[in-house]
Amino acid sequence: MHRAMLELLYPPACIACAKVLPVRAFFCETCDLAVERLPPARCRTCAEPGDFPRATCPRCLASPPPFARASAPFAHDGPVARAIHRFKYEDHPELAPSLAELLASESQHFLSQAPSLVVALPLHARRFRERKYDQAQLLASALARTTGREAPVGLLARSRETQRQVGLSESERARNVAGAFTASPSVAGREVLLVDDVLTTGSTVRAAASALHQAGVPRVEVLTLARAFSLA
Repeated sequence: MHRAMLELLYPPACIACAKVLPVRAFFCETCDLAVERLPPARCRTCAEPGDFPRATCPRCLASPPPFARASAPFAHDGPVARAIHRFKYEDHPELAPSLAELLASESQHFLSQAPSLVVALPLHARRFRERKYDQAQLLASALARTTGREAPVGLLARSRETQRQVGLSESERARNVAGAFTASPSVAGREVLLVDDVLTTGSTVRAAASALHQAGVPRVEVLTLARAFSLA
């Protein structure tokens, strides 16, 4: 009854283009046909798409990341990229439950063996005040509810303000986020599932995972909605 009332007031709509739908679904038919899933050939550690020797990309081979494994169901392109942009930059925090449900549905195998403690990759306080919501925390909280996990707020903080990573080279990205995160001592001894919307070069999740390890986390895994193709 509650859902029926909500759908009467707020008809189901495509999360990418906002087209009103006759039945509840993530995407309209046009957008659904254009969704690009991540190919099976990918780095076994960071999920970088590609057919690599020993299933390990050159980046992870040269500098093994501080997280154990990462996964994303979609390529950062087309309707998924549009949905993430609406959620993140166009003031649509209400998309969090749908995006989390989509992420959970498409990541069942990964989640079946993933940690029960979900930690969002946080915004800096000033960016939070500008945006009025932290999209990664909303996504993490909704994913935790959907999968029966816990996602407490405040376990990881962005203690130093950083530039937006868009447009920076890989080395600039790494310098930009180095030492930018601080983890709460209360995470010591717990395995962590680090959640964000998009994984690109992995610089940000590497910095966050390092902070979690310094606080005593023995294992960090990473899950995002989308993965960019970041190696030429």
